[in-house]
Amino acid sequence: MPEGPSIVILREAVEKLHLEGQLIRLVEGNTTVDTNELTTHPVREFRSWGKHFLVCFDDFTLRIHFMLFGSHLINEQKKSPPRLSLIFDDAELNFYSCSVKILDAPAESIYDWSADIMSEQWDGQKAFEKLKQNPKMLVCDALLDQNIFSGSGNIFKNEVLFRTHVHPLSRLGDLPDEKLHELVEGERMYAFDFLKWKKELTLKQHWEAHTKKICPRCLVPFHKEYLGKTKRRSYFCIHCQHLY
Repeated sequence: MPEGPSIVILREAVEKLHLEGQLIRLVEGNTTVDTNELTTHPVREFRSWGKHFLVCFDDFTLRIHFMLFGSHLINEQKKSPPRLSLIFDDAELNFYSCSVKILDAPAESIYDWSADIMSEQWDGQKAFEKLKQNPKMLVCDALLDQNIFSGSGNIFKNEVLFRTHVHPLSRLGDLPDEKLHELVEGERMYAFDFLKWKKELTLKQHWEAHTKKICPRCLVPFHKEYLGKTKRRSYFCIHCQHLY
């Protein structure tokens, strides 16, 4: 599943095409969403919120969510049919295996950018307060909660919990405030590490826990379990990650 930094990279690539203010000349693809209005209004801007790529118009928003296996191509196509193609005068955006939805409001009235870990408007204090409001929640679920950490995914979860020495089955109410703040700061820091490494094509080389078999700190086998309400893969060390 593409995580927040990957959507930022997509947004930055599209912004370089300078398509703002242009009309979409043709919409194609096998989506069942009514896309007629996309060709009658100029695109105002492109934005990202967490794992959502947004094509923004004055009165509505096209939301593309890449789900587990979504992908995109700019100015080229795969052999398989796209879910959605947006064709401009001098460019085309093609999206595959994704969820497409038109939201009947401007993006700024729908999304809270203070929850987006990649946004300049990110508010870590709000994230901390949300963690405090959910004392029974498992920390492995909290780090995947898009209302708290929009853009975070399973790689984030495993790497941040390893960095902060926290066992994934710890409950938020059992964690001291200092550790909650550390988790919040860790999510934000890892987001920009992820972005840097993704652009360098070196992301996997920097994984310390995700998909790994041996703990690099303790040199003992990692545990691999499907934990929390989402049953996503967790890689953790029972020696150096404390169960609160």
